[in-house]
Amino acid sequence: MRKRFALGATLAILLIAGHASAEEPAATVTGVDDRSLREAIQRAMTQSKIPPRSRSEARRRARDAGDQAVAVLRAEGYYAYVVEPEVSEANPPRAILKITPGPVFVFADPRLAWSGAAPDEGVVQRAQAAMHLTPGAPGRAADVLGAEGRVIAQVQQLGYADAVAEPREVIVDHADHTVRPTFKIAAGDLTRVDGVQVITQGRSSLEWVQRLAPWKPGDVYEPDDVAELERRLRDTGVYDTVSVALAPKEKATADGLRPIMVTLADRKAHTIELGAGYSTTDGPGVDAKWIRYNRLHRADTTTLTARLAKLDSRLEAELALPHWRRSQQTLKLNTAIFRDNTDAYLETGAHVGVDLTRRLQPTIYRTYGVSLDLSQIDSPTAVTGGTANVRQNFATLTTLAAYAWDRSDSVLDPTRGWRVAFRGEPTALTGDITMAFVKAQAQGSAYLPFGEGARTVLAARVKAGQILGGTMPEVPASKRFYAGGGGSVRGYSYQAIGPRIGTTSTPQGGLSLLESSVELRHRFTDHWGGVAFIDAGAVGVDKWPNGADFGVGVGLGVRYDLGFGPIRADFAVPIDKRQGDPAFQIYISIGQSF
Repeated sequence: MRKRFALGATLAILLIAGHASAEEPAATVTGVDDRSLREAIQRAMTQSKIPPRSRSEARRRARDAGDQAVAVLRAEGYYAYVVEPEVSEANPPRAILKITPGPVFVFADPRLAWSGAAPDEGVVQRAQAAMHLTPGAPGRAADVLGAEGRVIAQVQQLGYADAVAEPREVIVDHADHTVRPTFKIAAGDLTRVDGVQVITQGRSSLEWVQRLAPWKPGDVYEPDDVAELERRLRDTGVYDTVSVALAPKEKATADGLRPIMVTLADRKAHTIELGAGYSTTDGPGVDAKWIRYNRLHRADTTTLTARLAKLDSRLEAELALPHWRRSQQTLKLNTAIFRDNTDAYLETGAHVGVDLTRRLQPTIYRTYGVSLDLSQIDSPTAVTGGTANVRQNFATLTTLAAYAWDRSDSVLDPTRGWRVAFRGEPTALTGDITMAFVKAQAQGSAYLPFGEGARTVLAARVKAGQILGGTMPEVPASKRFYAGGGGSVRGYSYQAIGPRIGTTSTPQGGLSLLESSVELRHRFTDHWGGVAFIDAGAVGVDKWPNGADFGVGVGLGVRYDLGFGPIRADFAVPIDKRQGDPAFQIYISIGQSF
């Protein structure tokens, strides 16, 4: 036992000593009062695992450390430095670096010099402004390189695609401690673009790709236009890889126009997706999708879906046409036969609809749509002494107008920013009842990060809805508002919050909705995190819910980061448990709850 203990202690001491020696800098720095400069020099030094074994080795380390220190000093604008490598008299000897940084040299009179013909005066002025070198600012080497890069990028952005930097001239004046850079730029000729050339033979129509170009032949070259075409092609989701680039000068047409070269690699023409799930309250569910890409040779997607579950069973077909008639506009045609079986109603029917979504800005979307449903709804209603089932048949015409703003930093795991969405559905019914109403909803969420790396996030969500022009119980059960469940108020069953029919636990639904959620999310490691949350919601039969209509759920959750987003598992309990409500609920899904 003593031998094992002694051996373990010896190993521990050796490991600690080895770790300490691995952290030892190659030389000791003296004479630098500025803490940030001293730390930068120490970081640049080669780390030594063991002390020098001789004075000659210590002297070599001091010289090497001196060269590394000089590079840091010059990069930070210190050009009148004195660096003295020395060796201590200690045993073992130590490398010492005595440094006198001297004054910081500052920028003065930064200039542009054009090699060959200069571009027009407007380009020259904007290139000059792009340097962003302020006279009197520290003359750091990184700032010189950054200024040159900004000038080249600005000149290229203004149509001179072949602009390059030639060797710059930097005068370091020790008399007045200044740095005077002169950037030599060869702008070349103004570049004008031709049409699109697709150099790969794939399933996409050449004419369709050409129509996506955000320029016309003869326009001045703009790198942003090339990037936008690549973005438009990537957004369709039907390609494995997309490459868009300006053709070289030798590919120019007789008129001097240069085409834009597009390379597309199609993804597989078909995919099949299978899924399955299980809920303690709703039982099992399975679904399958067959997806066909680019069948019409214009980056279209055809999706056939079959789903079998207690709540939602359907056969559905959808055709998505991106960039329909104009860029950033997607047309979706869909049709389905369905069966929705909830505690509040049983609806079977057929659906056909069309939606048109336009991306107004990178994170702003507008959607218009119209749909027709032919359905039969069985729903319970209160009668004297109990409830009775009522069967109704409807033809429902629904129009849609929706706007969405997404200023968050992630779709599945937002840590900062906000989201806002509005949705209005003017609806007309005919059949057993003839009526018209508007179903309006608004939802917003916000994300506030705390701490280094946004490891803690406070997230909040609020949702409100009203059915305008409708009355109870005339509005069909499938069109009313409900609350409760994983995407609503956790801890309660699906649709369980709000008024009930008679003395039963059957949800009645209502004409108004209020929901809110607050989550405190914390990431403990790179992959694991936890959540504490409070959800609240209410459904009312009047303009707004009253206090008796509210339900509150609280819980804790675990998150595991999959790389593209977290998988979540939440455990929640209802605070105001009523007859028929479960003691707790567990939810497992991909992505944060909102």
